Amino acid sequence: MANRGPSYGLSREVQEKIEQKYDPDLEQRLVDWIVAQCGGNLEKPQPGKQNFQTWLMDGTILCRLINSLYPRGKEPIKKIPETQMAFKQMEKISQFLQAAEAYGVTTTDIFQTVDLWEGKDMAAVQRTLMALGSLAVTKDDGQYKGDRDWFHRKAQGYRREFTEEQLRQGQSLIGLQMGSNRGASQAGMTGYGMHRQIM
Repeated sequence: MANRGPSYGLSREVQEKIEQKYDPDLEQRLVDWIVAQCGGNLEKPQPGKQNFQTWLMDGTILCRLINSLYPRGKEPIKKIPETQMAFKQMEKISQFLQAAEAYGVTTTDIFQTVDLWEGKDMAAVQRTLMALGSLAVTKDDGQYKGDRDWFHRKAQGYRREFTEEQLRQGQSLIGLQMGSNRGASQAGMTGYGMHRQIM
């Protein structure tokens, strides 16, 4: 973690707002899912944002997590080295993020490496893991392990098929978004430039 002094003013307010988004209950659910997904030989961290960050910070658990969502032999991260070198650990986090995006997590849901490494925005890390879990439940390809109620299913596309006759009928209607032409008349209107009659 970076050795930074205390922040003041606007920087402090922004950091406090970011920290308020972190959810301790969600942390516990994510830890339970990661342990269930990766296998029983993972040790759970003590509760708390700092412990959660330390648990995930070297990138090994994240790489194991994304690999466990693929069939054997088709894992996106082939080699997960155990190392204490900071740049290698950050590289593993980056590999996880690239694999998560390839899995289908949207770019807006993906955290930055420094969010986890320096602990700047652990809520963003939670958001990425939630999106990954939801996607795994939605794909329903047999690779997801754990309680299905931990994550919401993502909505699937619903294609509608219309016949040619239905499409033709739709062209003759004026949609209600454009207003209505019913009851439109000029009855009672006077020409422009005429005086108003006051009685």
